[in-house]
Amino acid sequence: MRRPRLALAAPLVAVSLLSLVACSGTAPAGNAGGARELTVWIMGDGSAHFQRLVKPFTDQTGIGVDTVAIPWDSVDQKFTTAVASGDGPDVLQIGLSKLRAFADSGALLTLDDQTLKDRPALAAAGFLDGVAAAGGARVSVPWVSDTRVLFYRTDILAEAGITGPPVTWDEVRAYAKTLAGRGEGRYGYHIPQWDSALPVIMTWTEGGAIVGDGGELDFDTPAFHRAVDIYTGLYADGSVPADADFDQLQGFVSGATPMLVSGPYLAAAITSAAPQLDGAWSVAPIPGGAAHTSLLAGSNLGVWGSTDDEDGALRLLDYLSRPRTQLTWYELDGQLPATKAALSDPRLTSDPLVSVYAEQLRDARPLPPVPNWDGDTGKVLLDTLNSIVLTGADRDTALRGLYSATGGTSVH
Repeated sequence: MRRPRLALAAPLVAVSLLSLVACSGTAPAGNAGGARELTVWIMGDGSAHFQRLVKPFTDQTGIGVDTVAIPWDSVDQKFTTAVASGDGPDVLQIGLSKLRAFADSGALLTLDDQTLKDRPALAAAGFLDGVAAAGGARVSVPWVSDTRVLFYRTDILAEAGITGPPVTWDEVRAYAKTLAGRGEGRYGYHIPQWDSALPVIMTWTEGGAIVGDGGELDFDTPAFHRAVDIYTGLYADGSVPADADFDQLQGFVSGATPMLVSGPYLAAAITSAAPQLDGAWSVAPIPGGAAHTSLLAGSNLGVWGSTDDEDGALRLLDYLSRPRTQLTWYELDGQLPATKAALSDPRLTSDPLVSVYAEQLRDARPLPPVPNWDGDTGKVLLDTLNSIVLTGADRDTALRGLYSATGGTSVH
C-alpha cells in the first residue's frame, strides 16, 4: 500500500537537488568507455521520485540506475522467486518486518567492517540504533525510518472540555469514553484491526517486552496482560468502531474517531484530504505508563550477494546514506531519514509535527526479528485479540492459544 507523503515546499526540493549535483562533480574518466547500470528494487510506487534522487549520483559516477517499483503486496513473491533463480537486483529495499526473512535467505551481501572500510557514511554509528542487523550478520543499512505517535483532533477534544492530549492509556480510555458519548456513529478512538504493532507498543509502554531473556517470544507476561486490558477495554467501553473496513483517515477527518495511533504518513493524508482542518489537529508522543516507547519501523537497503557490480552497489548505498541525500528524499517522498544527522537537521526539527516524530524515534524499537512477523506471529496476535473483541471468544482460552502458537519462536 502506498503511504501518502508529507508535504514540504517544492523549492526545497530544487535547492537540495542542485546542492547534490554541485557536490557530485563529474563522472570519472574510467566510466566513459563502458556503461554501468545498477538495478534497484524500490517498494511501492516511489520509483519516479527515486530516479530523480539518484540523478546526481549518475552524473557523478557515470553509473546508471534502473529503478523497478515492486508493489507492496508482491514483495514476498518477487523476492522468493529471485532467491530461487539467483537472479536478483543489485540493490533492494527491505521493510523492517521482513528483514529477518530476507537475511535468513542468504541472498544478501554481508556488510562487515572489511566490506565497508572505505565507506564512512555506512558506519552503523551514524544511523538510528537497532535496525541494521537481524538474526546475526549485518546485511543491510537503514534507508528510511518511521514511528507511531498519537494523532488527535484538538478542536473536538476542546469541545468536550479536554484541554490536551492523553498522556497515559488510562487517560486514552477515559477521554475516548467521553468522546464516544457525543452520539450515534461517534467514537473516541480507532484501532485498526490490521495493526499488529499496536498491542506490542501497548506492552512496551506498560514496561514489558514480548521477548524473554532466552530470545524466544513470550506473551504470557503481566505487561502484555495489561496491554490486552487496554485493547479489549476500548471495545468494551464502546469507544472504537467494530467495523473492520472502517477508514481511519475518513474517521479522523469527519471527527467520528478523533484519536488514533498512526505513522507520519497519516499527516500528509490529512493535509491533502482536509486542508480546512489546519490548526484543528496535532500529534503527541505515544501514551504510556512505565514508558512511552513506540514502534521503530521503516525500511533498509541491501545488496544482492551475487551482484556483478558490488563496488557500484556500495557506492550507491553510500550516496543514499548521506544526510543531504536523505533530506532530499524526505522532501521528494515524505519519508523520514534514518541517519541521526539528518533527523537533527533544522529543516526537519523546525516543523512542529516532525519534531514530535524525531523525539519519538529516540524512544522506539523495532518489532522482534522473528522469521515472518507479518504472516505468522503478527497474524496470530491479531486473530487472538480480534476474536475476543469482535466475536466474544473466551479471553483466557484465546490467549492460551496465542501462547501455544508463538511459544518457542526465536529472534536468533
